[in-house]
Amino acid sequence: MSIYQHYRADEKPFIDQIFESIHFVKDTYSFKLTDFLDPRQQEIVTQLASYDGQVVVFLDGGIENAERQRAIISPPYFEPESDDFGLAFFEVDYADKFFTIEHRQLLGALMNLGIIRDKFGDILINDKTVQFIVAKEVSGFVQLNLQAVGKATVALRKLNSEELIKINEEWKIQSGTVSSLRLDAVVSEMFHISRAKSAAYIQKGMVKVNWKVVEQPNYECCKLDTISVRGFGRGKLVSIDGQTKKEKWRIQYGKK
Repeated sequence: MSIYQHYRADEKPFIDQIFESIHFVKDTYSFKLTDFLDPRQQEIVTQLASYDGQVVVFLDGGIENAERQRAIISPPYFEPESDDFGLAFFEVDYADKFFTIEHRQLLGALMNLGIIRDKFGDILINDKTVQFIVAKEVSGFVQLNLQAVGKATVALRKLNSEELIKINEEWKIQSGTVSSLRLDAVVSEMFHISRAKSAAYIQKGMVKVNWKVVEQPNYECCKLDTISVRGFGRGKLVSIDGQTKKEKWRIQYGKK
C-alpha cells in the first residue's frame, strides 16, 4: 500500500521532499530544518515522521500558536534549542501618523523582494505596531532591501522573541455537514453562500487553499486546509468527523 494514496496528488512533491529529509536525518544522525510550513504541511510532516517511526518532529514559529512554523526533523534523542529554528524578528518603523500598513501590503512588499513565501512566517499587526517573522538566512537581505510598504517609507528594527506582540486570534469554531469534501461544497458551508456562487468564485480565481489559488471546484479538501475567499475572509477546516447516516460529511471549521 502506497503512502501517497492518503494524500492529494498535488502534495506528492512536498511528501517526497520530507521523505528526503527523513532519509538525510537517519543517514547522518543530524537534524534537518524546513522552511515555514502552513498548518496542513505541519500535519503532513508530523504524520510522515510517525509513519517512519525513527525520527521526531519539533515545530516553532516564534510565538505561541503561530500559524506558520518551521519544523526540525531529528533523531529521537535530539533536543533542539530556540536558535536551531533559524528565526529572525522585525518591527516595521514608519510614519504611523500618516500611513496605515495592512497585512496584505506588507506581505506583498516582502514577496516583491524576490524571496519565496516559504521564508516568511507570521505577520503580527496590533493597532499601529507591525512586526513579522522571517527565516534567519534571508533576514539580512530583507533588512537591507525592504524600504517601502505601499506608500510608506519604512525601516526595519530587529527584535528578540520577547518583544513580539501577543495576538489573540482565536478561530470561531462552527460545525456543519457537506455532501462531499469538494472545495465548492466546503466553501459554500464555510462562508454561507450558495454552491453555484462558490463554484463561480473558485473558477474566477478568487479562492485560495493554503495560500495558493485553486480554480477547480472538485478539488478535495483535507484536514487543516486554510481556505480564503476574496471579500469573505479566511477559514480553516479544523476536523473531518466522519459521515452521517445520509452519507454527508460532518466537519468542524474555524473562521476569523
